[in-house]
Amino acid sequence: MSDNPVWSYSAVLMGSPVLLKLFSPNPALASRVFSLIKKYEDLFTVNRTPSQVMDINLAAGRHPVHVSRPVYELIKCARDASVWPNSTFNLAIGPLVKLWRIGFQGDRVPAASDIAARLRITRPQDVVLDDVAGTVFLAQPGMEIDLGAIAKGFIADRVRDDLHQQGVSEALINLGGNVQTLGTPHGAWTIGVKKPFAGADALVGTIDVVNKSVVTSGTYERYFEQDGKRWHHILDPRTGYPLENELDSVAVISSDSLDGDIWTTLLFGMGVEQGCAALRQREDIDAIFVTKNRDIILSSQRQFRFTQTDDSYRVTDCTA
Repeated sequence: MSDNPVWSYSAVLMGSPVLLKLFSPNPALASRVFSLIKKYEDLFTVNRTPSQVMDINLAAGRHPVHVSRPVYELIKCARDASVWPNSTFNLAIGPLVKLWRIGFQGDRVPAASDIAARLRITRPQDVVLDDVAGTVFLAQPGMEIDLGAIAKGFIADRVRDDLHQQGVSEALINLGGNVQTLGTPHGAWTIGVKKPFAGADALVGTIDVVNKSVVTSGTYERYFEQDGKRWHHILDPRTGYPLENELDSVAVISSDSLDGDIWTTLLFGMGVEQGCAALRQREDIDAIFVTKNRDIILSSQRQFRFTQTDDSYRVTDCTA
């Protein structure tokens, strides 16, 4: 990455470890960054009140709720991604997330009848937005929006923008798996690609990026085992169950971390073949697919350079 000294500052925010790397000591700037993250966390969280998103959920089926512009714009962005044809991104998936409790105490496979009941109140079309009034209305009682799949990306981009405004030209911010980089220290930043279901430091490879975001989503991040089967946290809003396909993880490389959040979810749902086809239409987004069969499939590598570190995997690309 760089031979220059790196100063690292860390905190736990949004339920995740947050890491800031700078090339000169600046605890005041680190404190500013963590305060900015906390401010947005308080707006978006669904884990405690007060929060504007909680206000929306508590008013489901009763009345619209006026929210601040950042919250409204993020909800609108999430809703747009949720209503794409056959999308596996769904901002209204909150009731299913709470039912499964994956990663929390009490996680278990719910009854099929309970899943079916929750599916009826997870339609993103029932999230009613009013651009003029700046209000959000959940049309069905019991609905809950959950911005957990998109908030980190939005916040990582705001931190990047604020660091630029503070005159910082080289830095890295890692919001629990959402990595956003600034500048080109000694040519590029090097980011590890984790080996699924292995030790914390086990990698299948590394990628070099310049002024890019790297967002990774994997079935190994949160899961539990029941009846001899592994149940992971990436839920399919079309079925109510964890997504099942050939993938263990997807890493998306893009300029904005917000795009990374959306596209890791979309690509996970598409799988390798459809995902590669979709990426051919998006010159601004690249991806790395890691499969259960130990294949690493790279898209165009317009935005990154990949170096393999685990020879037990086979590396191909989207044209193979």
